[in-house]
Amino acid sequence: MTAPLLSVRDLSVAFRQGGKETLAVDRVSFEVGRGETVALVGESGSGKSVTALSVLKLLPYPPAFHPSGEIAFDGRDLMRASDDEMRKVRGNDITMVFQEPMTSLNPLHTIERQIGEILSLHKGLSGETARRRTLDLLKQVGLRNAEDRLGAYPHELSGGQRQRVMIAMALANEPALLIADEPTTALDVTVQAQILQLLAELKSRLGMSMLFITHDLGIVRKIADRVCVMTGGRIVEQGPVEDVFERPAHAYTRKLLAAEPKGQPEPPREDAPVVISTDDLKVWFPIRKGFFKRVVGHVKAVDGISVSVREGETVGVVGESGSGKTTLGLAMLRLISSQGPVVYLGRRLDGLSQKDMRPLRRDLQVVFQDPYGSLSPRMSVAEIVAEGLTVQGRDLSYEDRREVVARALLDVGLEPTAMDRYPHEFSGGQRQRIAIARAMALEPRFVVLDEPTSALDMSVQAQIVDLLRDLQKRRSLAYMFISHDLRVVRALANHVVVMQNGKVVEQGPAAELFARPRTDYTRALFAAAFRLETADAGIVRE
Repeated sequence: MTAPLLSVRDLSVAFRQGGKETLAVDRVSFEVGRGETVALVGESGSGKSVTALSVLKLLPYPPAFHPSGEIAFDGRDLMRASDDEMRKVRGNDITMVFQEPMTSLNPLHTIERQIGEILSLHKGLSGETARRRTLDLLKQVGLRNAEDRLGAYPHELSGGQRQRVMIAMALANEPALLIADEPTTALDVTVQAQILQLLAELKSRLGMSMLFITHDLGIVRKIADRVCVMTGGRIVEQGPVEDVFERPAHAYTRKLLAAEPKGQPEPPREDAPVVISTDDLKVWFPIRKGFFKRVVGHVKAVDGISVSVREGETVGVVGESGSGKTTLGLAMLRLISSQGPVVYLGRRLDGLSQKDMRPLRRDLQVVFQDPYGSLSPRMSVAEIVAEGLTVQGRDLSYEDRREVVARALLDVGLEPTAMDRYPHEFSGGQRQRIAIARAMALEPRFVVLDEPTSALDMSVQAQIVDLLRDLQKRRSLAYMFISHDLRVVRALANHVVVMQNGKVVEQGPAAELFARPRTDYTRALFAAAFRLETADAGIVRE
């Protein structure tokens, strides 16, 4: 038999801090064959990423260390490799795509420079040759208007576009092994299908192997040959994907397979008032060129959209990355400039000054996609949740504020005793609950939920959906739920708006839209999400 490309045997990873040792990975063993894709699956904290980082020796040594284990790559012992030897392996033989591209890309360098740096360092390419190769890579990962994006900085791209750039960088040197750590978490379903199809094509053409880390079991079905299920730092089950999915032997595997947002949203009352609405809303960003920076055109992020949200109703906004979903939500909250009326409980908000808007901020709240970035690491949970109370000038004593914080934490399923801890002491799902508690502490009427479940495990997603349903029922909240995960939208939304390139493709009652989508674009979205047709049917590249 052919020797595996990667062989991990009895690998353990521990962290030593303050005289205490914590075992994160406990004697895991697996192999990745040549041209094979192996998926590591498990919830947050199961040890998936720590295992992958160990392969490239990217853990912080110390405090990290290996009580046991062997890592062999293509006949080389990586555990005993020197720093110089590992630098040759990284980027050439093994590359890695990380989960959060915003923290992985340099905010001060253009996309062309960041990809060109890799080509220069490993391939010796420069000038026009490097530029052509960079363009080719960006086109391979489906970045629309790739030539126009060369001079862009990371903050000028959407989350999905940034992840495409990261994948292009990882594939630049055509590695033998690609380690992909949740590479499609922030991507919409059609882009996921494109990226998975791209990786499959590259794997076939280059004979590349993949170690694919994810919590999305649907992706595992599409891309992996074998799967290893991890929990508590151990691999509890592994084998061919079809065998593990059809005949799971371990209780934890069965739990993962059953974890999916379920149920139907409760309809709002027939006489429920409209909380917020907009008509023919536009958000156009000017394109300036030349020495005098004259306006030569506009990016029409939101182009003539009309939508309303009633009390107790959830309006789901779906579409590909860059379609304008988040821009629409921010414009309705008056967090960015726009044209067109925005009406909150009969009062026009457009045209109000920041000073006039401030008292209304308590009623209009937002929960952002990334709790890592939206929660200050320097503030305790109590300070984070109570910050809005202080800004809004609520005349509360220290004890009263802590009581409000305690109630908000209980509402989102967290113990009040945790309020003096800091965000880094919580899991991703717990951090998102803290972000929701911060919004709910002010008792808002309208909440924009911007991809609040996209980075969470399947089981945690289901918990957050149940939590949002419960809060909405008890408080008669109006939600705008922005997401690329149509399974979550189906479980939560009463009304769905489908966006593409800043415009509404179609909208209507959720049950009707999911049962009978009218446009090709919507059918392609649903096909990619629910596998009604082939994953790449009718997909529009970003």
